Amino acid sequence: MVSVPEIILNSGHTMPLLGMGTAVYPFVGSNAVTSAILRAIELGYRHFDTAALYQTEQSLGEAIAQARHQGLIKSREELFITSKLWCSDAHADLVLPALHKTLRNLQLDYLDLYLIHFPVSLKPGKFEAPPPKEDLMPMDIKSVWGAMEECQRLGLTRSIGVSNFSCKKLSDLLLNVTIPPAVNQVEMNPTWQQKKLREFCKNKGIHVAGYSPLGARGTMWGTNQVMESKELEEIAKARGKTIAQVCLKWINEQGAIVIVKSFNEERMKENLDIFDWALREEDFQKISQIQQCRSFKTETLVSEDGPFKSVEEFWDGEN
Repeated sequence: MVSVPEIILNSGHTMPLLGMGTAVYPFVGSNAVTSAILRAIELGYRHFDTAALYQTEQSLGEAIAQARHQGLIKSREELFITSKLWCSDAHADLVLPALHKTLRNLQLDYLDLYLIHFPVSLKPGKFEAPPPKEDLMPMDIKSVWGAMEECQRLGLTRSIGVSNFSCKKLSDLLLNVTIPPAVNQVEMNPTWQQKKLREFCKNKGIHVAGYSPLGARGTMWGTNQVMESKELEEIAKARGKTIAQVCLKWINEQGAIVIVKSFNEERMKENLDIFDWALREEDFQKISQIQQCRSFKTETLVSEDGPFKSVEEFWDGEN
């Protein structure tokens, strides 16, 4: 069984450097998701990433319960569980009830990490993706973050953070915090390297977690640009690795946490096999020259009548 290295967050808690995502589009939980998570635990995965939106919290919770019953883990303490606050609950008075619901779904007493899913709110009550444009609202980040801090103070989550926040949005958030975000989870891969954001977060003591490390091919918004990269193919052949392993290793060597997602057993094994070898300087040089293009453009969260009028405004023009 593979042992995944860990880092220490600014909250003082540790977090495994590789986690398994649980989003299946269209969003739905199932016995197949539960079975895949159980097998992942057997293989050595200890970090699992879900969200209220994904509708896989219950599947993950069932897998954790079965893993304890089967003796695959001795206690819940062996696992690192992340979930996310959906936009329709991103209102100060709804944060705590949303987390309580997440914990019930997961059959847990606490999360290891709770993230604000996006820097935008939706009218309360609906749970749709993509959301209706008319429901988009500006987030009162000061009050929402205050509620997130209360969740941590109550012991319902050990750490708190954000997802899909730009440098500017993080800067604005940091003006109004008592507890700083521990993690910013964003798209990150060799074709969208997030150099500026990674440097900003490093200077602020915030760890970056990278989702879609392979470009999210096969999703409604993903692309093939990562897996069809000639540069990555050349490196993989030279190192005797797969393109996927080169991508994951590159993220790992930037000091970022990587969130992988495959329910295929051989790929799950392959994704764990990135910690006992290193890329070479010429590999980094080659990867640094790859043309950059964001895959996740968030068109569904912008509107002429919404808080963000364009994708450019949503990301504050940051590349």
